[in-house]
Amino acid sequence: MNELSDTTSAAGLQPTDKVGLNGNRNHSMTATSSLPIAKFVTSEQKVAEEKFLASKEADVARKYAGIQGYLRILHVSAVIGKLALYLYLDQLDLHNKGQIRHARERMRRAERLTRAAVFGEWLYGIRLWFFQRFMGLLRILFLGRETKREINQEKQAIWLKDKLIELGPTFIKIGQSMGTRADLLPLPFVIALGELQDNVPPFPNEIAFARIEKELGRKINEAYEEFELEPVAAASLGQVYRARLHSGEEVAVKVQRPNLEATIKGDLEILKKVANFAERFPQLNENADWSGMLREFNETIHEEMDYAAEGRNAERFRENFKNWSNIHVPKIYWDATTSKVLTMEFIYGTKVTDLEGQARRGVSPEKVNRLLIKTYLKQLLEDGFFHADPHPGNLLVMPDGRLAFFDFGMVGRITPELQSKMIDAFFHVVSKDAAGIAQDLIDLDFLKPGTSHDVVRPVVEKMFEFHLNLKLKDVNFKELTYDLADVMYDYPFRLPSNFTYIMRALMTLEGIGIITDPEFNFFETAKPYAKEFMLRREGADFRKMFVNKLMGRDSDGKIDWNRTWKLAKMAFKTVLNTGK
Repeated sequence: MNELSDTTSAAGLQPTDKVGLNGNRNHSMTATSSLPIAKFVTSEQKVAEEKFLASKEADVARKYAGIQGYLRILHVSAVIGKLALYLYLDQLDLHNKGQIRHARERMRRAERLTRAAVFGEWLYGIRLWFFQRFMGLLRILFLGRETKREINQEKQAIWLKDKLIELGPTFIKIGQSMGTRADLLPLPFVIALGELQDNVPPFPNEIAFARIEKELGRKINEAYEEFELEPVAAASLGQVYRARLHSGEEVAVKVQRPNLEATIKGDLEILKKVANFAERFPQLNENADWSGMLREFNETIHEEMDYAAEGRNAERFRENFKNWSNIHVPKIYWDATTSKVLTMEFIYGTKVTDLEGQARRGVSPEKVNRLLIKTYLKQLLEDGFFHADPHPGNLLVMPDGRLAFFDFGMVGRITPELQSKMIDAFFHVVSKDAAGIAQDLIDLDFLKPGTSHDVVRPVVEKMFEFHLNLKLKDVNFKELTYDLADVMYDYPFRLPSNFTYIMRALMTLEGIGIITDPEFNFFETAKPYAKEFMLRREGADFRKMFVNKLMGRDSDGKIDWNRTWKLAKMAFKTVLNTGK
């Protein structure tokens, strides 16, 4: 296997089976003028090129038509149906209790009516008894005995992950999103799907080069002087090549897969049909809001498919960090960029998890990790705009020690109101206020609609009390998140859509931190940086509020003196620690 020496490109994709991430890179670039497609200059040849690309895209669309389309619907339906049944059986006891309670209410109403109504409810009770016994047998068959519940969940989680990979790009992306939904899935599923990576083979160069020429509106040799024939990386949405412009700059060229939009649209149509059918059986659909998940996925996947939007996201990120000399964002070459082709600066460097590579260059992995945490606190608490997919393939340590970010197809946005609530939550974490954290979860919309706050508040307080009694340096964010995942699955909690990307990013960051620094603790590392950003933001807000009070501009507002006192104490401690 030919491999890549301490380097990867500004591609943000997984390496193909032809290119690894360690060793020496032996591939060289080829002059584009020698490529067969570059020699297609006559009208007949250009028409033939267009027909070739169209036929390949038609091949992709064909699997959604005729018998192939029905077979795919059956395949997808079988996977989703089994998952929905499994989730129902996993919480069968809760469902049974709810059904019995509902049956008793029906009987009480019937008793106020007629004997016929009572007899009908008696028959309903018999049917319910047989139904519950039947579902109990199914649970033993599919899940096994309760003593082996966790082992069976892990097996089911692996099965689901393998099936999503088998179903292709759309379902790989859906699985990655589901991996953050602790309110919908048991913990083993969250862990397994959190590890789900793009796992698709590269598509042929002929298709990629035809796509480039069609998108740019000119021959490939007119846009690039040299091109590497082996893709650097391949993923579900596209693949990346290394190339060189006529002006001499080395670039990474990301090319979208053929007819990707039709693939996504076809799969979504299938999923909508399955979801509509599942709505006829509310008991099997109770734990999973498939329609809501589809809407969320439809929005995010189309953002990722727009490479021009990705380029704009990169430039916004660069602007936010323009004063940070240790952060680098690759340059976008707009004259060779469209919604389906992205040309950007090629970055050489070591992955943030490559400890040996960083050591050879005299770079401290611990310092890199702390810089990474600081950048994310700035993104979350100050900018309100953050890179939502910080896996190791999207973060490189450059030879001069700078940290490079790329692949901005998946970004998150945070409103000032949400930022303020997150800062409130951090105050409560720092002050070890379990009741305050419980209220934060309510304020941040972590409860399902109609849920009584009084019922769940003690559960959350009890869970957080254990972690908050530990020293801050002993608190593990991932363990805390997984404990919260169990609570969210067993109780009426949900993960708000605006927290999906935040949770995914934070859990990924801690995973990187644990690899780069065995003593790493997210809270302990984040604490001084979070205080810095909080003091800056909250101090500015307080000054504005205080001036408004003095000037009589805020007739009905009140200053939270308790919060102000905490802010003052934090500022005083920060100054003392800085002076040491």
